[in-house]
Amino acid sequence: MIAIMNGIRVLEVASWTYVPVAGGILAEWGADVIKVEHPETGDPQRGLVTSGLVPLGGVAHMVELPNRGKRSVGLDIKSEEGRELLLRLAAQSDVFLTNFLPAQRAKLRIDVDDIRAVNPDIIYARGSAHGQHGPEANEGGYDNSTFWARSGAADTVSPDELGYPVTQPGAAFGDVLGGLTIAGGISAALLHRERTGEALTVDGSLLSMGAWAMGASIAASAAFGVERIPRYRPADAPNSLVNSYATKDGRFVSLVMLQTDKFWPELVAALGRPELATDERFADHAARMKNNKEANAELAALFGARTFEEVTEVLSAGRGPWAPVQRPIDVLSDPQMVANNYLRELKDANGNAFQLVPAPLQFNGEPGDTRRAPGHGEHTDEVLGELGLDMDRIIELKVAGAVL
Repeated sequence: MIAIMNGIRVLEVASWTYVPVAGGILAEWGADVIKVEHPETGDPQRGLVTSGLVPLGGVAHMVELPNRGKRSVGLDIKSEEGRELLLRLAAQSDVFLTNFLPAQRAKLRIDVDDIRAVNPDIIYARGSAHGQHGPEANEGGYDNSTFWARSGAADTVSPDELGYPVTQPGAAFGDVLGGLTIAGGISAALLHRERTGEALTVDGSLLSMGAWAMGASIAASAAFGVERIPRYRPADAPNSLVNSYATKDGRFVSLVMLQTDKFWPELVAALGRPELATDERFADHAARMKNNKEANAELAALFGARTFEEVTEVLSAGRGPWAPVQRPIDVLSDPQMVANNYLRELKDANGNAFQLVPAPLQFNGEPGDTRRAPGHGEHTDEVLGELGLDMDRIIELKVAGAVL
């Protein structure tokens, strides 16, 4: 493992998933990430254990996901003692990472100027729902709302006949993408500081991330005045080789064979219908596009007559790009996931075994150092000791409620 962020300290004053994911990625890359949590409540995400979303005594996977490898310090930054300690930590850090909204940062006196007053060289990174400006700058939001619904993604993926917009594919879908982007921005800002000496602010938002993800569709809407991006059922797909098909046993495969004239004859022959290659309805790409419903029906019948295993054998023997439509549980045993170390086996603070996906980048072919998330305030004594506080002073602060 190559700790490319070794020697970098990140001070994180953030909660939930979107911005903390950035800290978790930097920790996985070798940074010392200190997560500041309120002494009593901690990160609200920890409360999911008692909400029923995480079984009591089980692995708190939504805490582990964004908080991997960090050190947790219980600190009440509303108190003068707690804020003083925060500023002392900021003075020794390379990055200040937060998702507190502008009004909250001003009230707590942890905005850019406040932190730069004790450390002019610190990278100040902010993540929000709607950006730092505009009428909704002080409004919170989640990825299912701001990233998914507001960006046009929900509308675009929802079939008209469904009658309602679908939710995003899973918990934290937009959060983890946005967090990766912030981690990349911080990395670039650190490089810029090394080269020029200038400390930057880094801003990201769920809205900007959603718009970026939908960039091609937004550009098409602007260019052509398209009110709604076309969507279609598999039976109506304009290109039969860029489509999904059901197998006999209820599984699905996805084809993305863009060079249709190259792959159509090979595929239909492999599926036992070579005559479809010379059928005038399907003789070339233009003919298949014109007779798309018939082409879709022919392939649907061929795939539907075979089991998923049989279809997999046929497609694996060919050259055309395709993929099985997998459930998340299937991904755990995907041979490519295993071969490339895209899953890590870990144990949480209670010794419970679990699996976690590491950050999707490797350096010199090695994944980062994926470690468990810290317990609430697990490293308070350790970190404050590094600031020079002795145990008597730490106990005094604990009695006062300033630290955990």
